[in-house]
Amino acid sequence: MISAEQLGQLRAQTPGLEKGLHLNHAGASLLPQAALQAIHEHLDLEAQVGPMEAALLVADKLQALREDVARLINACSDEIALMTSGSSGFGSAFASMPRLQQGDRILVGRQEWGGNLANYQRAALAAGAMVETIPCHADGSVNASALAQMMDSRVRLVSLTWLPANGGLINDAVAVGKVTAAAGVPYLIDAGQALGQVPVDVQALQCDVLKSAGRKHLRGPRGTALLYVRKSFLDKLEPAWVDVSSAPIAADEVQLRQDARRFETSEAAVALQLGLAASVKLALTLGVENLGSVSAALAKACRARLASIPAITLHDLGEGAQSGIVAFNFRGHDAVALKNKLAQERIYIGANGVPYTPLDMQERGLHSIARASFSYLNTLDDVEKLARALEIMA
Repeated sequence: MISAEQLGQLRAQTPGLEKGLHLNHAGASLLPQAALQAIHEHLDLEAQVGPMEAALLVADKLQALREDVARLINACSDEIALMTSGSSGFGSAFASMPRLQQGDRILVGRQEWGGNLANYQRAALAAGAMVETIPCHADGSVNASALAQMMDSRVRLVSLTWLPANGGLINDAVAVGKVTAAAGVPYLIDAGQALGQVPVDVQALQCDVLKSAGRKHLRGPRGTALLYVRKSFLDKLEPAWVDVSSAPIAADEVQLRQDARRFETSEAAVALQLGLAASVKLALTLGVENLGSVSAALAKACRARLASIPAITLHDLGEGAQSGIVAFNFRGHDAVALKNKLAQERIYIGANGVPYTPLDMQERGLHSIARASFSYLNTLDDVEKLARALEIMA
């Protein structure tokens, strides 16, 4: 657990907390001072010696980042690529997979992230393939037993958003991995809300690809992301494009990298990556299981407090353990308008529309949701401050 003394230090080392109440950690969390310092120091170095030269001087630090990420998810460092966004990581991996053929099937969880789903649907439409939704349990979580019944020789990919963006549900990603491993079908996990919030072990998950932005619960800078590609799966992927870093030409022969860095480019925002490195080190030091237990407990308290407000309707799915995301709507208030109104009081929440999780939102008849997402940086006082602000608006 994080002690009161530790929490005080962590909050003191988070400058953004001075500017208001931040409850949008599922969108983008607040940078720790160590990450800010790493970014500023490298930008100063670039100004002094030049960006190219500065990158060479910190190559060992970037490799250390890959090694730390590998520790964080129980992988090997050569299975880690540094990307600019979760979407770029996903897009690079999916575009490198064998082209779909007529009659092929992609199976997705009902809470699949809209950006992923859009790519699947476009590819399926072009090929005459199908994107199908895996049935859910009564609590909305993915049903791995039903998935097993759907598997056949035409299934080319199973994709799961582990912790959905529109509520506290935590899907059973391990159970899905057992099904895909038994069937020999590639398995892709969107772990955007998982990294920094729940322990991630790619060996237990048995996934072939996992991606996440760095800006959420890991508290890295925007413009950073991580892509894991299982070593045994790498040769099945043919990058849609390459550059002099991922596939240098030597003796008139293209030498495609034999590690996950075949998805990286020679051009990168090194300062941001070094900021991410500081944030990852912090997560490793504190222990993700400790971080997630705090945010989950605060979210549970928030659900209970908001349930006492008649104008509030909670929209979280899942039974038992839930994440640090609380989804709700406030009668008489559009979710985006509510977000903007609270921001005027320096209370910062999120708001999602149908495009973010279209299958689930449409299934539940939701046009939008407001979203309070908690971090280990938050306190019970923050829960009460949000609730009181909403009661005043009711």
